Amino acid sequence: MKIALLGYGRMGKEIEKIAISRGHEIVIKKDVDTEIDITLADVAIDFSIPNSAFNNISNCIENKVPVISGTTGWLDKYNDAVKLCEEKKGAFIYASNFSLGVNIFFELNKQLAKMMSNLEDYNISMEEIHHTKKLDAPSGTAITLAEGIIENSTKKDWELDKTTSEENIPIVAKRIPEVPGTHTVWYNSEVDSIEIKHTAHSRQGFALGAVVAAEWILGKTGVFSMKDVLNIS
Repeated sequence: MKIALLGYGRMGKEIEKIAISRGHEIVIKKDVDTEIDITLADVAIDFSIPNSAFNNISNCIENKVPVISGTTGWLDKYNDAVKLCEEKKGAFIYASNFSLGVNIFFELNKQLAKMMSNLEDYNISMEEIHHTKKLDAPSGTAITLAEGIIENSTKKDWELDKTTSEENIPIVAKRIPEVPGTHTVWYNSEVDSIEIKHTAHSRQGFALGAVVAAEWILGKTGVFSMKDVLNIS
């Protein structure tokens, strides 16, 4: 499989290692907004920056190249990407986190939210910790976790740091050097606390998930998620 890496920072380099170890070839490494011939690739993996992500994804879809994107901070244009993919009969996966473990964590988070939805004595809060080079806050993973709770509870929205309403979920975002990613969800009452937590030990898990998703999407048409890749019902 010939892969285009759209974004060749630390994640791009980690993806390159995993892809080569699985027998794939990297044919494009793009780290800035330069012109490339995306048709040289069988599939593209986008871990760029928020300002570049939509253009990268659009270029792939326009040229019939399946694209995997893990860039966060651009989702105000996500529906435009979906519409373009449907119009052009392309193939596209966006995930806030490609780690296989995190995607299992997403499902556990939803199930716990359902179980806790009628227990009014518990207050929900979240924390995410990432390395200091992460540009957006809260993380896309934290937002996905919050959305999973909102879908399965009486909560209405999330807010960064402090909430202005009891109907919202507070998310504390911390930036600490060399932390790949830690996400915690708490349910606290006067008598006890329930906590679920995912801790990434390295970027390898994110890179592996992205390559697995790229392998999976070849030959397919449509807009997919990691639930499709992992066959999580």
